[in-house]
Amino acid sequence: MATRRSPPAALAAYVLHHHDWSESSLILDLWTREHGRIAAVAKGAKRPHSQMRCVLLPFQRLTIVLGGKTARHDTEPDTAQGGHEAPPDLHLLRSAEWAGGGAMPSGAALLAGFHLNELLLRGLARQDAHPRLFDVYAATLPRLAPHDEAQTAAALRAFELWLLRESGVLPELDRVTLTQVAVRTDVRHGLHPETGVHPLPDGAPGLGGATLLALQSALNAFDLGALQQTCQGALPELRSQLRHLLHYHLGTSMLRTRALMVEVQKLTDTAR
Repeated sequence: MATRRSPPAALAAYVLHHHDWSESSLILDLWTREHGRIAAVAKGAKRPHSQMRCVLLPFQRLTIVLGGKTARHDTEPDTAQGGHEAPPDLHLLRSAEWAGGGAMPSGAALLAGFHLNELLLRGLARQDAHPRLFDVYAATLPRLAPHDEAQTAAALRAFELWLLRESGVLPELDRVTLTQVAVRTDVRHGLHPETGVHPLPDGAPGLGGATLLALQSALNAFDLGALQQTCQGALPELRSQLRHLLHYHLGTSMLRTRALMVEVQKLTDTAR
């Protein structure tokens, strides 16, 4: 007696990136709560009357249903349309529905959102689920305020800390890494990609011990609000320290979104 197969499970997802696959289809890099990053082909998504065309947008929470993995001969690109080689483990996107979310970010907030996406694309392997980081991403997007630079910067630094922690490369911030001695509140510390938390000489720029203790406490409690608040009180120091960690562990001298932010700032300064 044949058994009836269960219908595919619906997944929570965001679109991190997409590129044209053929005249009518897209290849998507999707960030899902259940399975992490996955690649999927959305056949016919570029057609004017496609139901998926208007929902496959970045920063919008989706509910998706996947089909099986596609066969190679079913995913050959249309080279006349500038097609790309199919990524491995390519799924078929059967459906996608909008599941809520705010308006599309604009201005600096839009660049900040793309910064989050680039971190995920560079920092996480495919098929590696991080449900807590997915929830942090969803909670961070509304904090990207176009007219509040400090709030946006604090949200980005908090997300960077969480990404590094989820990736297993963030040292414990409440102790000196090499000696395991608790950090002192009257000493400033640096974050090194290889040696971790280390005390700095008097007068050297770095993170205060009280800040490090508060950051570690918020991470341990999984309290994103407290983490963002602590970040907002130490933005210049955190920006410098985390940049070195990210560049080292992501294997790049500068993120693309960071380079774009620098160019936009130069243009803004010139126009004033």
